[in-house]
Amino acid sequence: MSNQPKLNVLMCGTGEYTTGWVGSGASKSDKKIGVVGLTLFDLRRLGKVDHLSMVGVNGKKYPDIRKHLQDNIANVYKDMDISFDSYPAEDKVDPLSYKEAIDKLSPGDAVIIFTPDNTHFDISMYAIERGLHVLVTKPATQLLSHHNELIAAARKHKVVCFVEHHKRFDPAYADAKAKAANLGEFNFFSAWMSQPKSQLETFKAWAGKDSDISYYLSSHHIDISCWILQDRAVPVRVTASAATGIATSEPYNCVPQTEDTITLLVDWQSTTSSKHRGTAVYTASWTAPLKAGIHSGQHWYYMGEKGDVTLDQAHRGYDVTTDENGKMWYNPFYMKYSPSASGHFDGQHGYGYISFEKFVDAARSVNAGESAAADFDSQGLPTIANTVLTTAILNAGRISLDEKRSVAIKKDGELWVLE
Repeated sequence: MSNQPKLNVLMCGTGEYTTGWVGSGASKSDKKIGVVGLTLFDLRRLGKVDHLSMVGVNGKKYPDIRKHLQDNIANVYKDMDISFDSYPAEDKVDPLSYKEAIDKLSPGDAVIIFTPDNTHFDISMYAIERGLHVLVTKPATQLLSHHNELIAAARKHKVVCFVEHHKRFDPAYADAKAKAANLGEFNFFSAWMSQPKSQLETFKAWAGKDSDISYYLSSHHIDISCWILQDRAVPVRVTASAATGIATSEPYNCVPQTEDTITLLVDWQSTTSSKHRGTAVYTASWTAPLKAGIHSGQHWYYMGEKGDVTLDQAHRGYDVTTDENGKMWYNPFYMKYSPSASGHFDGQHGYGYISFEKFVDAARSVNAGESAAADFDSQGLPTIANTVLTTAILNAGRISLDEKRSVAIKKDGELWVLE
């Protein structure tokens, strides 16, 4: 690994997931110091990453962000360099500043995108066309046609393009996938994912306007079921239903079209047996109770021909009770924020961290000439090519809600399309 050049990385998006800063202060979620920035600062400490930069829309936030990172990362973990170049300038507001930041990079550098869903395609395409490796958060795109365009562009420019589906790196999910493969034909899948109503305050700038809770949350478990069923079954029809009334009322006052809870009913057809069809139900909500002791409610159930699998990721046998907060369930398997005995960051085994490290390793391998970008499609990784059906289901769900009809998913030659 030592002969691989270090990777220069641009972080697109300066919010909760990147820095833990949400404008009014540190996030009230379980990501108070972020995920992306913290992971990349540590990967730089470990010699895999070199120069870092960050781009947002509002440069005026950077003094607060830098102080937040200094207080909560540099002053907490030993040997942690939190330096980065920032765009736009601290006296500017510019929604297209990502172009300036990307133009400063060189082919073979990388871009990690954690921005509102409706911006993913434009930023990803701009980066890929300049020979940059891309890791984009889920959903990769909101339109299946855009996802297909990114697949083609990544192949043309021979760059790594991953979607940040970190659940694939959760050891429980990965083991469950292996167990499900031995249960015969697929029959039924049910997934629930929720976040508390306070998230409507965090995401009010785009909630209901630019994206919905199905894109934002159900993308996790839709991808897991697509991963489990890869080469075994394909989705053929999506019918969506939504609950409303909470997000649009006091005190949240989201735009009138904001849904509270969205359910997608998906028909799956076996690719190995014409008589076997399965059904899946994916539900996501951002109007869960405020004091449930968990930030994300998340569990799923899989039933196959010969058995079933049940997985609850919100309650992992680890809870802490305090006078101030009551009982809280924690998930250090995702990100461990407590320092090591030596005072260093100690979260390298968390699947949230591993998700970024896998991308960095892939990009460095391609840059060193040791791998081709297309090699990763066959390794169970969430490449842009391997995640196309997740976008197909999500896009079909949105159309089903808007047009009040079921939407078919079909293959037209090599491309997946909606009808």
